[in-house]
Parts: sequence; structure tokens; C-alpha cells
Amino acid sequence: MTWDRPTADCPVEVALAAISGRWATLVLRDLMRGPRSFSQLRAGQPSLSAKVLTERLESLVAQGLVSCSRSPGFPVRTSYSLTSKGLLLRPLLEQLYRTGEALLGEFPDH
Repeated sequence: MTWDRPTADCPVEVALAAISGRWATLVLRDLMRGPRSFSQLRAGQPSLSAKVLTERLESLVAQGLVSCSRSPGFPVRTSYSLTSKGLLLRPLLEQLYRTGEALLGEFPDH
């Protein structure tokens, strides 16, 4: 069997697609700590624009990795949290972190 290119049903491609996109891993990391409001997520990444954060959150919600809940009243409060599917990414993100640490230790000038 040969593979010319990744397929949409390849488990590795599915996992990588879930964390792809600039800032996605950092948004997921912040949500691993528990539910967060938009402003809390924004405060955690000051150089992340509101537009890009909105795009990342919409993408993560569309993938079923993040849920968005709004409380009634004024002002409306929006909270984002990981779904059970999103929580499956924890071991992957932790391993990526450990790998990055090891690579930084091996190549300290980067």
C-alpha cells in the first residue's frame, strides 16, 4: 500500500488538524485550565488580536473541541470550555510541550 498524500480519515491528520492554525494550541492550553471568558482568553495572549481569537474559537467550536455558553442577562456573559472531545487533546499537547522542552535543551541557541 502506498500513500501519495494524507487522507481526511487518517487519525494523525485529524489530530494535527485539530491543533493547527496560529494560536490554536495556546487557546487550547488556556482552556485546559478550565472555562474562560473571551476577555480572559484575550488577557492570556495580549498579542493575539480579538479578530484572530474569534476566528480560532469559531473554528474550535465548529470542530466540536470547544463549547460556547452564554448566560442570560445584561451584559451577556460568554464562556468557552473544552468538550470531552477537546479534552482528548491534553496528552498530545503535553507531549508536544515535553518534546519542545527537549529540543530547546538540545539546541539552546534557538
